[in-house]
Amino acid sequence: MRASLLQMQVDPDESVASRRERAAALVRGQAGADLVVLPELWPVGAFAHDRFAAEAEDADPATGPTALAMSAAARDAGVWLHAGSIVEKGEEGGALYNTSLVFSPTGELAAAYRKIHRFGFDRGEAALMTAGTTPVTVPHPQATLGLATCYDLRFPELFRALVDAGAGVLVVPAGWPAKRAAHWSLFTRARAVENQCFVLACGTAGTHAGVAQAGHSAVIDPWGETVAEAATTDETVLTVDLDLTQIEKVREVFPVLKDRVL
Repeated sequence: MRASLLQMQVDPDESVASRRERAAALVRGQAGADLVVLPELWPVGAFAHDRFAAEAEDADPATGPTALAMSAAARDAGVWLHAGSIVEKGEEGGALYNTSLVFSPTGELAAAYRKIHRFGFDRGEAALMTAGTTPVTVPHPQATLGLATCYDLRFPELFRALVDAGAGVLVVPAGWPAKRAAHWSLFTRARAVENQCFVLACGTAGTHAGVAQAGHSAVIDPWGETVAEAATTDETVLTVDLDLTQIEKVREVFPVLKDRVL
């Protein structure tokens, strides 16, 4: 599997419409990849809480501008696209969700995952957004993808549920703060090791509403080794070829998952 992680810059001086066009162009530039991944809340910025309601949109490509743009970009490039997440406008009651969208190479919306664990300790995202309730996997032709978003990394039980559902590649878009960059590195490797999965962790570059981002998007293998990592916090594209046979090889050689009790 060839995976490309797009560590996008989220500049508050760039309009959402302009960034949407730029993201679509970046995706189109990854033709030939098997999976392309964008970061969390890249249209608005993960910490731009005061803009969440105004920038909320539908997850349906027929009515949502980001979903429409990402559907078209996936189709044009012929790639599976994890389009990061958007502020989704719920069906009723004014609820907002932090929702990840995955598109097939035909542009079809293959899956949507509403982030289960919201960050902020009753402030910010935790106060403004409604929690999702359902773990989501995606039947990519080469490996089942397990979806998680940013703060979800701190809750290993979600990843166990994804593995139980057949996931071999865990895809984690994020808007992770630079001041907790050490935790980013720790948790991405831990989730890979304990679940014997690949982890594709795609962060943002730049600063969101005054919060510097950690960058350093990374691909971790099922033994916990870093296959590739963005060298800086700047915008970059990280492309890596994954040997998916490693998943079963590691699980056979070191069958720790068979010893689970709880």
